[in-house]
Amino acid sequence: MAVALQAPDRLAPVPGIRLAAAAAGIRYPGRYDLVLIDAGPQAAVAALFTTNAFSAAPVRVAKEHLAGARARWLLINSGNANAGTGSEGLSAARQCCKAVARQTQGEAHAVLPFSTGVIGEPLPVHRIEDALPDLVDALREDAWLDAARAIMTTDTVLKGGSRRVELAGGAVTLTGIAKGSGMVHPDMATMLAFVGTDAEIPPDLLRWMLVRAAADSFNAITVDGDTSTNDALVCVASGASGVQPESEDDLNAFAGALQSLCLELAEAIVRDGEGATKFVRVSVRGGRDAGEAQRVAETVALSPLVKTALFASDPNWGRILAAVGRAGVPDFEIERVRITVNGVEIVAAGSRAPGYTEAAGQQAFAEAELDIVIDLGRGAAGYRKYTCDFSYDYVRINADYRS
Repeated sequence: MAVALQAPDRLAPVPGIRLAAAAAGIRYPGRYDLVLIDAGPQAAVAALFTTNAFSAAPVRVAKEHLAGARARWLLINSGNANAGTGSEGLSAARQCCKAVARQTQGEAHAVLPFSTGVIGEPLPVHRIEDALPDLVDALREDAWLDAARAIMTTDTVLKGGSRRVELAGGAVTLTGIAKGSGMVHPDMATMLAFVGTDAEIPPDLLRWMLVRAAADSFNAITVDGDTSTNDALVCVASGASGVQPESEDDLNAFAGALQSLCLELAEAIVRDGEGATKFVRVSVRGGRDAGEAQRVAETVALSPLVKTALFASDPNWGRILAAVGRAGVPDFEIERVRITVNGVEIVAAGSRAPGYTEAAGQQAFAEAELDIVIDLGRGAAGYRKYTCDFSYDYVRINADYRS
């Protein structure tokens, strides 16, 4: 059950970027599970990947190809992660890239592979190869919704968004899609996200903007604290508009649109967290530095006891206070701490706020969207984390994942 999240009914085409989706039968018959994206011959590509040391074969191959050549093609499959598959998995990922190259009369190093799904099972390369001819023939600029549907795994809602930005040289479009629901945590989560734009931007500048955008979006979300083996965030710029953001105003406008789109997609992942019934923002203020504010926000957002209390709509504020206290803040002074939930002051000076009532707390915790604000009273630094509750369905979904 997604929290206040609806699938978009339209995503804006991006000039110069073509997509197609197909049902290759990788895990389940009759459902879209394979995507091919053509970013165009002059595309700039930037990507961020999981920091999990046990990274999947497609992550390793994509990094190799991105470092050694100008990427153009993205091949994405769901249903099989091609992770924990050893040298055979690497061979399978490379074989898929070669198959795309044959169909497009291109180079295998211009293909970046991405996979999501069950870990430890061989990738059915022949099914991908069989689907490629029709996939190439079906490429078109308005297939973003089909692509978003094809990358879903335990997602219950298709995730995507678009932006249009007016720059000095003309308007440019950004459209993005994402998948993710569980095994979600920074650096990165179990998520795939793909953003396309027709702006003309050099790869180094595009990557710099992407790193900044990810910091406060995809790397600020958590569902369960697990970082997966396959995550990637990719931005491709076709350059088809011929519009280059060169002035400071243009750069800020484009970077702002990219940040806004990434945050929309990242929030959608949390809203669709496995079994989620609550969408939660944990905002920490008054830290001495951003690092300690981030530690406190993450400790609260990751606490199973906090998350289960949120599911029960139980104003058990002691769990929040305990999480703040174990975040490892040096020289911590509990007497400075103030906590509000949806505007209701719960903790003041490190203990129950004088005007707090259980009825007010109950009303605040019963809301589907919660803003937990923690003021440490130590300085001016802050940090925000996005998370959700833990419900019975989270256990059921993950217990039944491979069945």
